[in-house]
Amino acid sequence: MSINKEELYNKLAEAVLNMEEEETVALSKQVIAENLDAYEAIVNGLTVGMNQAGKLFDEEEYFVPELLICSDAMYAGLEILKPHIKTKDNAIKRKAVIGVIEGDTHDIGKNLVKIMLETGGFDVIDLGRDVAPATFVEKAKEEKAEFIVVSTLMTTTMEGMNEVIEILNEEDIRDDYKVLIGGGPISQGYADKIGADGYAENAAEAVKLANRLVAAYGNEI
Repeated sequence: MSINKEELYNKLAEAVLNMEEEETVALSKQVIAENLDAYEAIVNGLTVGMNQAGKLFDEEEYFVPELLICSDAMYAGLEILKPHIKTKDNAIKRKAVIGVIEGDTHDIGKNLVKIMLETGGFDVIDLGRDVAPATFVEKAKEEKAEFIVVSTLMTTTMEGMNEVIEILNEEDIRDDYKVLIGGGPISQGYADKIGADGYAENAAEAVKLANRLVAAYGNEI
């Protein structure tokens, strides 16, 4: 039976939050059967549920095992929805390198941002997790990327983000790249402090931010 799409997205979010993988898969299949927008379902369903799980983790109501089960449910839904996303094939492909900073192995948020950027028309090179600051710069140069996207979930590794920018400054190539940062402990204030080009609270906002920078700088990026 057809239901309101907002209700369906809310159910998707709840299924992820409640660690219900089978329910997440069933609802994701319903999104496709109802001919709804797969990207919308990811942004307004799966991502919302995962962000809520992240907040419960921050508040120590969820712990690592719960967070991992939530992510399993989210990825199961993504597997259903991702093939049905309408990518912007006619857009100019902007290239970005993305990774989790050295010392941190939490990559759920990074993986979400990667998926969102790819579906938004970006060519994304995933460096993985526990990535040294110098590697971000080396790969950005090697791949001729325009964006460097760095995430962390830990306060103890935040300084690595600053090191990325310091290396760019030392090599006198800072203006060649737009550096975006994000993750649980990160704020706009921290982004301003280290001189990053932007901060995004979640995956959907990261794509909007990248697109704003493309629009603002055009071919200068």
